[in-house]
Amino acid sequence: MVVDFHTHIFPEQIASRTLEKLSAMSHEPYYTGATIETLFHSMKQGGVDLSIALPVVTAPKQFDSINRFAAQVNATYYDAKHHTGILSFGGIHPDCEDYKGKLRQIADMGFRGIKLHPVYQLVQFDDLRYLHIVDYASELGLVTVTHAGYDVGFPGADFVSPAAARRLIDAVHPEQLVLAHVGGYDQWEEVEELLIGQDVYFDLAFSMGKMSDDQLVRMIRSHGADRFLFATDSPWLDQKEQVAYLDALPLTEKEKQQIYGENAMKLLQGSKK
Repeated sequence: MVVDFHTHIFPEQIASRTLEKLSAMSHEPYYTGATIETLFHSMKQGGVDLSIALPVVTAPKQFDSINRFAAQVNATYYDAKHHTGILSFGGIHPDCEDYKGKLRQIADMGFRGIKLHPVYQLVQFDDLRYLHIVDYASELGLVTVTHAGYDVGFPGADFVSPAAARRLIDAVHPEQLVLAHVGGYDQWEEVEELLIGQDVYFDLAFSMGKMSDDQLVRMIRSHGADRFLFATDSPWLDQKEQVAYLDALPLTEKEKQQIYGENAMKLLQGSKK
């Protein structure tokens, strides 16, 4: 089974202009239209069984509309019996009032996790607001996925450094935290120094081919293949190409199967082992 743990989709009426804006900011091409239809087409081409959609709430006022769209996606496009299709997480902003109430609402709506993006939300990851959110999300059994490291659309913006992530981990000890982009995009030396061996998952989104294969394999082996999640950051990388990239890495078949989907399914089902 292949699970892409990090994708993005938008409502059809805003997808095109959103992609154009983000592409201009990042100077990166996109490989799908970031709609439900184009993601499904990409999944079919790449042999991806399940894609996790990660919404980003960039202002507190977006909380209701974004989570309403995400819930509609899950009700219509996720096959809970076979664990296939598109499964969206919920989203929350650190400035949302009554964060506990908002997180309970997310859990009550049936979401399996939340997405945070400190760069777009303009808050340092070790800020007390995030500590509270991650801590309570963990208490509710929600997976937390956060952007980590630099963001190509915001050169030099350092909101989720490995040091900040380590401070949050030391303070909160979350049980189901996923640091995207192999723990910190373009900050992988610091990730190796500060985060390897910590109780945290890394996803591969927008990282394979961006970092050296030798470093990636070394990190998988030192952190443990059971703590890595296949992810693409679709539409920003091509799912078919990324599946092939992982398959070509000098890893054992067991390690590949763990990364492709076994770890993701255990995490989605609330079991780390």
